[in-house]
Amino acid sequence: MARPKKTPLALPQEEGVPAAEVAPILLPSLKGSCFDHPLHQGVLHPVRRRSSPTSAPPPKLSKKPKVHAAGDMFPTDWSPPPVEFLNLKFTSGTSESYVNSLDYLLQEKRELALEQKQEKALVHDCPDLNSLDLDEDEVPLTPEHRLLVERFSVSLQVIPPVHPGETVFLPGRQPQHCILDHSNLKPRSQLEALFLSCPPAQQLSFLHRGLLSNLYLHTPDCPVPLLQWLFQLLTWPPETSSGAFGLLWDLSMDGLFHQTDGDKHWWCPSLQEVMEAFHSLGAHSPALGLQGLCQHSGRVLKNNISLSWSEQQDTPPAIALDISLSYICKFLALCALTQPVAYTDGDLLGLIELLCQAGLDVELRLLPKTDLQQLLLLLLQNIQEWPGKLQQLCCTLSKVSGHHHNLLALVQFFLDVTSRSRQLRSQLSLVIIAQMLDQQEMLPLWEEKAQLSSLSQLLTLMKPSSLRQYLGSETLPPCREQQPKASAELDHKVCYLCYSLLTLAGVVVSCQDITPDQWAQYFNLWKDNSLRLLAWAGSEQGSRNRRKQRTEARGGPV
Repeated sequence: MARPKKTPLALPQEEGVPAAEVAPILLPSLKGSCFDHPLHQGVLHPVRRRSSPTSAPPPKLSKKPKVHAAGDMFPTDWSPPPVEFLNLKFTSGTSESYVNSLDYLLQEKRELALEQKQEKALVHDCPDLNSLDLDEDEVPLTPEHRLLVERFSVSLQVIPPVHPGETVFLPGRQPQHCILDHSNLKPRSQLEALFLSCPPAQQLSFLHRGLLSNLYLHTPDCPVPLLQWLFQLLTWPPETSSGAFGLLWDLSMDGLFHQTDGDKHWWCPSLQEVMEAFHSLGAHSPALGLQGLCQHSGRVLKNNISLSWSEQQDTPPAIALDISLSYICKFLALCALTQPVAYTDGDLLGLIELLCQAGLDVELRLLPKTDLQQLLLLLLQNIQEWPGKLQQLCCTLSKVSGHHHNLLALVQFFLDVTSRSRQLRSQLSLVIIAQMLDQQEMLPLWEEKAQLSSLSQLLTLMKPSSLRQYLGSETLPPCREQQPKASAELDHKVCYLCYSLLTLAGVVVSCQDITPDQWAQYFNLWKDNSLRLLAWAGSEQGSRNRRKQRTEARGGPV
């Protein structure tokens, strides 16, 4: 039933107050509001009482509601909201949205309780659900699934960014005991006499406590046996080698500053002493020529020395090896810088080969080699007969390793900062390319003006198809069942070798003084081979899949 239209209600007027001063209060439409409830109809229809002239005028409205007491914050005319106030509906067309609905909250609670009940039931039905091993490698496959995986599987073989390295230093090494030969030494003080007469373990305590600096630093002549003993201690763990290197460096620099023009005697370790130090570090490679060396110091000291070694094994072996090699390279660099003629050309070539072999160790692949690279530059500069020794050096270094990526890393040991290192990089890269392609006897590799023409002929042999034909005659097995797997491995070898050869070719061209036109020519050859490599790798994978599908269609072996 429609209600009559609400009209503004006028407040009763006071006597003497004009009617124009009283503004009417408009009540909003209460359709659909909380006051539609029958219990609150009295709010809409209050009992009207007639006012008489004798009735007291109503009090003036105040801005703040009245309260019972000072601490009571509720007004006297406050009443609780109706129940429908908690279930307000805002209609918009035909859709409804609920805000702060108790029914909606109860519905969510019921759904959450139902989910928890279903989860408990699932755990009860599968008690071992949490203990299931979801490792995909251990999940057994059905024969149908295994056949499907083998049919559409693609082997993920990428070119490794780091060279494989060579096993030069054996792990788990024991330090070789170093005996200080003081047979020809005359003590100059009681403390020195005590040091020379002590056993090796107590001599090391002199080093650790810094007493040797008081004995031998700033003295006219430092005994050479002491310097040799300190150099051999560089191969010990960092707790000992750091003190030995510091004292060896200080004594050498002090002797360098105190020597006169007529006295050029300054101790440098010989090639054999360097090889003995490498042997103490655990080197075993026959290429180092270490057989028969250090036999007089091959046993390890017992008791105190062994205990000291076990206490110093906190440093990882690879880090300890790198620290020892760094100390050796730094001291050899000091010798090469201050005494350029201390080594003959033959010793210099032997040192370069020894250091390059050590730098390829598998444990040192990811570690920086700054000290090694600086030492190699100094050794190259000290070669007297240059470039007469270049061919011998290139032939020696090209045989240090049989892997092309290791040889590429060896070329990168020599920085492109001096004319000799640049010449060595170019010539060595060309020799390695010819060696990998078995063309070292057919091209004039040692003629300086013919290097680029030789490289042009070698680039034509670097095509992936040519490399596969060159390597396939030696690697493909005669058995037909093993040929698909062997063919995939051969493709990876071809891509790997082509990558190394192209990188070496780039080194050859970058070290040459050529015109922009020649540079563009060789760059186009290099780019063409690179594009052929990428295209060939994709086409070979697709052809292998097609051959496999044709074999399966004929009923042949997968």
